[in-house]
Amino acid sequence: MCFSDSLPCGDRPICDFRQECLNIKEKGVIPIMKRFLAVLVAMVMMLAMTAPALAEVKVGVAMPTQSLQRWNQDGAYMKEKLEAAGYEVVLTYSDNDVSRQVADIENMLTADCAVLVIASIDGGSLGTVLATAKEMGVPVIAYDRLIVDTDAVDYYATFDNYQVGVIQGSFIEEKLGLKDGAGPFNFEIVAGSPDDTNAFYFYNGAMDLLKPYIESGQLVVPSGQIDLDVVGTLAWSSATAQERFDNIIAANYAQGEKLDAVLCSNDSTAFGVITALINAGYSEDQWPVITGQDCDMPNMQYIVSGKQSMSVFKDTRTLAEKVVGMVDALKKGAEPEINDTTTYDNNVKVVPSFLCTPVFGSADNYVELLIDSGYYIEENGEFKTP
Repeated sequence: MCFSDSLPCGDRPICDFRQECLNIKEKGVIPIMKRFLAVLVAMVMMLAMTAPALAEVKVGVAMPTQSLQRWNQDGAYMKEKLEAAGYEVVLTYSDNDVSRQVADIENMLTADCAVLVIASIDGGSLGTVLATAKEMGVPVIAYDRLIVDTDAVDYYATFDNYQVGVIQGSFIEEKLGLKDGAGPFNFEIVAGSPDDTNAFYFYNGAMDLLKPYIESGQLVVPSGQIDLDVVGTLAWSSATAQERFDNIIAANYAQGEKLDAVLCSNDSTAFGVITALINAGYSEDQWPVITGQDCDMPNMQYIVSGKQSMSVFKDTRTLAEKVVGMVDALKKGAEPEINDTTTYDNNVKVVPSFLCTPVFGSADNYVELLIDSGYYIEENGEFKTP
């Protein structure tokens, strides 16, 4: 009973609570609140149904190895971007062991991964396991290394790998003044891994520019090692590159012959070459032009100090974003964005591709390219990831 019931009838005010109820009835608020609550309940139910569904979508990401800095960064960026988009990620590194990568992919299929993103160790070794993926309706995106000899690869996300070689070859051409007829110069080649299809694009991009200078005599290769099957470096190993270059120095430059330039396809091979030169006692005034690729942290220190002349920056953040876009499109039943339908023939099909743009990097622009962009932090002359 309201306390006002005890007052004389003429003096009795209407109870605040009763009055509020009357106001609500008069204004029609109760129906409005009912409709609002109904909409709110429906929204909560929709979120409850859709959030688990998205979380259940698994993406398998198979990286080749953790022995090279770039693959650690690729894997980390890929996982970060996919998880931010709401996917569950199964990330593996296969230690450059083909059979282990095959097993990793088999496990991803067993774990119901809906899409596979694969940076292959050997591009021609995955035909059987990818045939299984195709039978299961699981699309495959080749990541920065083309998968060959199978129709079970749907898309390819990479950089313009031929252009990487062009950037390297053009740098040597300019630094030595080859266009102006300068020479002869002593020149050596340290290329990539023969089981990586990218190695052919890097090599061809550079050598299509430089071979005419070899033929004209402006570039001389004292070791005689020119063809890719001879100058390749298995697994992109720094140790293998160093061992081979130790032998080149001993056989061809031990009597003080000048070495003018070394075409190194990436930073890990350049690291091996630089180690060989240091061990051989090369001084600053003897130092050759040396190319690279990936802007790895140890090599950036060599670039700043002048031991490596340049590198080609391939921003793995950009590549990861493009792959996430491909995955999103595939899950929506749409066509992923591609910008190349002619270049990458895997011996069975031309694989639709998206090519990101590689960028020249040197001591002159590394701050803007790598530090200001947040790719690295530079502290006391050392490079670190953020």
